[in-house]
Amino acid sequence: MAEPKVDLASLSLFRATRAQIEESRHRSFPHWGGTLSLTEYLARDDMMGCGEHAKDGKHITWVLAPRNDPTTLDFMCACETYKRTGLVAYPSSSPSEPNSVHEASGYGVANVFTPPSKRGRGYARRMMSLLHWVNASRTNLPKFPEAWGAPPEEVADSGDGLFSVLYSDVGEEFYRSAGPGGNEGGGWELREAISTIWEVDTEEGDDEGWTWLTHEQLDGLWEPNGVCGFHIPRSTYASDFSIAGRFWGVQSMSDPDTYASWSIDVRPPPPTLIVTRLCASEETFPELISKIKQAARRSGIGKVEVWNLRVGLKEIAEKTGGRTFERNEHLPQIVWYGPGATGNVEWAYNEKWVLLLLLSKKWG
Repeated sequence: MAEPKVDLASLSLFRATRAQIEESRHRSFPHWGGTLSLTEYLARDDMMGCGEHAKDGKHITWVLAPRNDPTTLDFMCACETYKRTGLVAYPSSSPSEPNSVHEASGYGVANVFTPPSKRGRGYARRMMSLLHWVNASRTNLPKFPEAWGAPPEEVADSGDGLFSVLYSDVGEEFYRSAGPGGNEGGGWELREAISTIWEVDTEEGDDEGWTWLTHEQLDGLWEPNGVCGFHIPRSTYASDFSIAGRFWGVQSMSDPDTYASWSIDVRPPPPTLIVTRLCASEETFPELISKIKQAARRSGIGKVEVWNLRVGLKEIAEKTGGRTFERNEHLPQIVWYGPGATGNVEWAYNEKWVLLLLLSKKWG
């Protein structure tokens, strides 16, 4: 049953208590639990909360709750953030000079959820608008709207982000409209939502010239921030699926800069092999894709998916049987807090589940 609407100005964003974290997971289970039991769903999230990607305050659950009762279990909605390190490439003032590249903190936003009884009241949009104020440096934000009351309290382990990203399954407009200043717009803007899919055939190749990589060996291909350890355990938890050889990646022996890693989507069935990182030239890409399809075939998987191949590789993908199309789900959206507009920022390496980002800042 729907509940009476609460004045939005009486609400603020708070770091969730342990009890509120557990309540948020109980709320989302009927909608996101899939084939997991409640016990499995809660145990999986507890396990993921102990991973390297979440340690030292990198993972925070947030709740929108009354200012006068911030620890209540009757909060309006919740979301989660993951703090990540990205690279920002600023263009030089001269075409003859290289770009200036700097590390920067950013945030991935996940698990935005409002229970059905509290929907349609603007709670989630207000939560997302307030999220800017705990993720970004406040010197990079507009004046806080007086009609919203006081801004959220600053929280340890959060803030100073130059960008924030998310993947929307509710269309583009909702997150775009949730800006930090109270005006329409100013939130997360859409970037390319392009997938390329290959159907896996029966052709089998040999392993000469390639090294198959276990989960543990993938760490050498990723920055040591635990992101690699996120995908595979989460997607396979409480599943009877087994990847062939326990291999989650492959690398060329003759050209170590040619490699790929992957995870799987097992829900809903049938499973799809999802490439989480791919590095190849136009010359090495066809054989790399062949090896990825081989890994899928050996595991009984009939489909391979890659997100946002660069232009040169898209043309080759078509020649190797790949079908490229624009998705209407998992829409990549980004907001930039640094100098200039979000529209002038290019999101590079926008691969599925990859939260180590390279942003290329364009002037103008």
